[in-house]
Formats: sequence, C-alpha cells, structure tokens
Amino acid sequence: MRWKMKLYNIKNYSIVLCCLFFGCNQQQNTSRVEVLPYYQDASFTPYWLTPYANELNNFHKIPDFSLVNQEGEIVTSKTFEDKIYITDFFFTTCPGICPKMTSNMLLLQEEFKNDEDILLLSHSVTPERDSIPILQEYAELKGVLNSKWHLVTGDRDEIYNLGRNSYFVEEDLGETKTKEDFLHTENFVLVDKKKHIRGIYNGLNKASINQLITDINTLKSEKQF
Repeated sequence: MRWKMKLYNIKNYSIVLCCLFFGCNQQQNTSRVEVLPYYQDASFTPYWLTPYANELNNFHKIPDFSLVNQEGEIVTSKTFEDKIYITDFFFTTCPGICPKMTSNMLLLQEEFKNDEDILLLSHSVTPERDSIPILQEYAELKGVLNSKWHLVTGDRDEIYNLGRNSYFVEEDLGETKTKEDFLHTENFVLVDKKKHIRGIYNGLNKASINQLITDINTLKSEKQF
C-alpha cells in the first residue's frame, strides 16, 4: 500500500499522482480506496485507520468555534454536527485566486445541493472588512444557497488560528507565522462527520475538484465498514 500513501501525502499534487496510477475519470463515483486516510498535522502524512477505530479517540479534530454567517446567524461546530463539510479561506475583494475558488465551490454546491449531509464553509480572512451585509451581498451575487453554504466572518485571531492550526491550509510548512501575516491559500479541506480531516485539494484545479467530489462519495459510504 506504499503507493497509496504517496497519493495523499503530497497536498496539491495528489490528483496528478492519482491520474498517473489510475487515469482520471470524471464519471467515477467512488475513490479507488475503500476508506480515505486521516490527517492530523501540517505535513499531511496519511494515517490509514479504520473509521471509528479506538485510535481516533485521541486523533486531531477541528475544535469548537463560533463565527457569524451572511445571514447574521451564529455558526458553530454544532452547525456541522453529523455533517461532512468542505472548507476554505477567502475574502470578498480578492482579485486573484478567490473568484476561481468561489466558482469551484459553486460546482460543489450544485453537485450536492440536494444532499443534506454535505455543507460548505468559507472563512473571510479580512473579517474587519467583510461585514454581514457585505457577505450577504457577495452571496447573492454569486448564487450562494444559504442553507448549504456558510460565508463566515468574526474574530480575526480565531479565523487565522483555525486556518493555520486546525485545518493546516497553508503551504509554508515549518515557517513561523504571526497574527500580522496574511492568510492566503487556494486549498480546500474535507472534514468528516466526526470533525476529522480526510483530504486537502487545490481549489483552483478542476481535476482536483473532481477528485474531491469522488472522495466525498467515498466518505459517505464509510458507514458500510
């Protein structure tokens, strides 16, 4: 299974390795592995554990948080209780990578719009600018379904701590960051119903988004094992 570990150990290049070994097939509904790996640090070293195994009791989980969405509603970890969700970090005035990331999040919204088990979560990295009315206007402009996709603002330190120390979304492994350093990343993170990280994907790459969709379907089937 050594090749499987390579598949998931190289963040944004995982989809490239997937294509080399398997060939990319957009019609594929499940991954070529029966269970997705688990991750617990910024190195994204895969841990091939059985779902609900005892080892997971002390494994890394996304901690509790409290933020506010585009409708002015409090969003906490309980909002995502018993849900699979995909998360990213953006800001509404971003002229670079964010529009493409939003477009690809919209693809996920469309793919799973009728699936109550799947939610989307986008954190503003400029919460001091992205107020509730601005997020609401952005959501309306982009076609965000409020029941499916939460655009959140709140305490800047909490958002940055979540991004760097809980979701591990940045690429600068081993580089010390302060709260003054800007958080900017194209990565999407897949989180399971038990708040464990199960994958990281390049939010700018359509092939990577297709792999994410495939992996979500695999994650949904884990109850069989």
